[in-house]
Amino acid sequence: MVSPITIDNQCGCSEDGKGCLCEAPCACHGYGPKLEGFLIPCLLLFLKSKPAHGYELMEQLSRMPFLKSLPDPGVIYRQLRRMKTDGLVASHLEPGKSGPARTVYYLSTEGEAYLLACMASLEGIRAMIEGFLAFTPASPDQEDAR
Repeated sequence: MVSPITIDNQCGCSEDGKGCLCEAPCACHGYGPKLEGFLIPCLLLFLKSKPAHGYELMEQLSRMPFLKSLPDPGVIYRQLRRMKTDGLVASHLEPGKSGPARTVYYLSTEGEAYLLACMASLEGIRAMIEGFLAFTPASPDQEDAR
């Protein structure tokens, strides 16, 4: 699946890509593969350092320079509930300072094992990407010289 992510608006198109003036998929909107499933490893990585509630996790995500866009808060909370159901995180209620109690999430043993597996998988993906970027196909003239 290909999804537009605005990277650099050099063509005069609208920022959201809906008013794209380009004739075909263009580099100005960063058409490329969507990295689904990257949110869970990010959340687990944050929770490895310390327990946190959903709002804190959203703040941490907003400070990650490698994320080009942030998911909707509802997506984050759905993922946290799913991760709890799957046993990757556990939670407890903590009294709020000036309001209702908040759910605080922390990494479970299963979550830590899953995070390590994700990190190993991402290392493999990094090696593939580095290989792809380093690859220079031979030009037709070079092929004929062989």
